[in-house]
Amino acid sequence: MPPTHRRGFLKTAALAAVTSPLTLCRRADAIPPIGRTRPSHLKLSLAAYSYRQYLDVKKPKMDLFDFVNLAADMGLDGVELTSYYFPADVSVDYLHRLKQHAFRLGLDVSGTSVGNNFCVPAGPAREKQLELVRTWVDRAAELDAPVIRIFAGSVAKGDTEEKAVALAIEGIKAALPYAAEKGVSLALENHGGITATPAQILKLVQAVDAPNFGVNLDTGNFHGEDPYADLAQLAPYAINVQVKTEISPKGRKPEEADLARVIGVLREARYAGYVVLEYEAAEDPMTAVPRHIKALRQVLGA
Repeated sequence: MPPTHRRGFLKTAALAAVTSPLTLCRRADAIPPIGRTRPSHLKLSLAAYSYRQYLDVKKPKMDLFDFVNLAADMGLDGVELTSYYFPADVSVDYLHRLKQHAFRLGLDVSGTSVGNNFCVPAGPAREKQLELVRTWVDRAAELDAPVIRIFAGSVAKGDTEEKAVALAIEGIKAALPYAAEKGVSLALENHGGITATPAQILKLVQAVDAPNFGVNLDTGNFHGEDPYADLAQLAPYAINVQVKTEISPKGRKPEEADLARVIGVLREARYAGYVVLEYEAAEDPMTAVPRHIKALRQVLGA
């Protein structure tokens, strides 16, 4: 049987989905979204990045084992182990101990991340980025983490956005087969630059078209006139969601996010998977995160 590309598989599945007229209109000029026909099922996770000032490897006040303990104290379903806070000499033994620690506390490792830049030409520069991604694919596999958040990258000085997009597409395509061998999906974050708008990120998703590839939907990273409408465009392509407690509409200061509206967008898209709180606001996470987790739990009905 010939291999099935994501677009062909999802197009067939999407035809079976019951969609509202608004959804059909919104998706008319995009590739088929993930063909979800069952009700939305959402699980709650927490990103280690939320505690970045405590996990800073230069002056650590806690480590990832401590972070897992905090998540367990809040009764979460999972933890997202941000790559920046692993020790420099990560061993398989360390990964297994961390996974076992989370397991014993009833937590999944919902995902991890890599700070890559694929807007570089083929050759040593790209190979370095691919090696970074492969390293974290291996680590994700050891942790039983199903997904890694990746970046597209940034436009190099002297390059055009068009060239940067082409380079990013080549880099992502080159990274995906190895991830597939390890059973890991790569999720592209809307992170400004060439992924600042739904149109920009969907251009990348359409060009890559792979079954183990999708969007890491960051709810705080759209800054258009209506960030909620932008989220609605991208939610059908999400395979991981990072929820921020603030949004920043164009021309306005950051404001408290309407979490019920955010979750409503995900449920309309029938997103199923982890909702990961990634706290970035000014208040100390030790006091703020438990409060926001409680609010998310109430919205989720969990």
